[in-house]
Amino acid sequence: MRTDLRSIALSYLRGFWLLLVASLLIAATVTAHAQNYPTRPIRVIDAYPPGGTTDVVARMISVKFAESTGYSWVVDARPGAQGIIGTALAAKATPDGYTLLMFTGSHAIHPSVYQNLPYDLLKDFAPVTLTSNTTNVLIVHASSPAKTVKDVIAMAKAKPGVLTYASAGHGSTNHVHMELFNSMAGGLKMTHVPYKGSAPAVLDVIGGQINLMFAPLPVVVGHVKAGKIRAIAVSTAKRSVAMPELPTVSEAALPGYEAANSVGVLAPAKTPRDIVRKLNAEIARALNLPDVRERLLAIGAEPVANSPEEFAAVLRADLAKWAKVVKESGMTLVPW
Repeated sequence: MRTDLRSIALSYLRGFWLLLVASLLIAATVTAHAQNYPTRPIRVIDAYPPGGTTDVVARMISVKFAESTGYSWVVDARPGAQGIIGTALAAKATPDGYTLLMFTGSHAIHPSVYQNLPYDLLKDFAPVTLTSNTTNVLIVHASSPAKTVKDVIAMAKAKPGVLTYASAGHGSTNHVHMELFNSMAGGLKMTHVPYKGSAPAVLDVIGGQINLMFAPLPVVVGHVKAGKIRAIAVSTAKRSVAMPELPTVSEAALPGYEAANSVGVLAPAKTPRDIVRKLNAEIARALNLPDVRERLLAIGAEPVANSPEEFAAVLRADLAKWAKVVKESGMTLVPW
């Protein structure tokens, strides 16, 4: 009996040591892969059309990433369905660090707007870092009598449902940012006119077909300087370095209002932690270079470069924030 017990004990002990050795070998392999990473170019999926903020930021990082590692980012534009198509593609990619996704603020809104999304933002992705925050600008036609945020609110209250506002599409950041504005201003009623992108929406504000909208600063800064539209305020908590003369919506009329167009980098879930850390370090290094910071600030993008943990906390907070706004606004949920 004692011999049997001793054999069982020895068998369990042998199994334990074999498991421990295997675990150490796996850990050593992952670490070695991370140390050698990357060994080829990295595919970066942009779920939105070329030329947008995500595209610009990705290409800025790509140049500096190549200088440091010898391998560049290959930006793969996969637009469609408000970014859902490209995002779903990235979620299913092999988690080896060679496929990444450019994140935008819309990603944190979509779970509250679209039913049955083909991915889960928190479960299917590993946050790498936020790269930047870009403000939306509240704009009106150049001939509009509205010159301040309080003017816009007064006009909307005087004519419920008459004023029109444009967006880049149902569930886009500028759509939901305006819904937050309406809610905080006491339940304003304005008519939403969705477009396929911010650029065509801005053109109709310039043409006078639409009364106002929250538009990305990089899209409108040239039109504002040319006098084609009037910029009234910025949506972020702080004034923009690119247009410091504009007040924030918060300081102008609605204390506590804050809405930013965030841009960042996500990796597929289960990407080795060491690779995520290496990506984070390389991206942060690029974003902190003086020439990159200067170029980002010139287009109204404030560099961020936070940790994966900080980015994860931002994601959770934004998901909860916009879920509440969408629910209170009564926005129509769209099946996917």
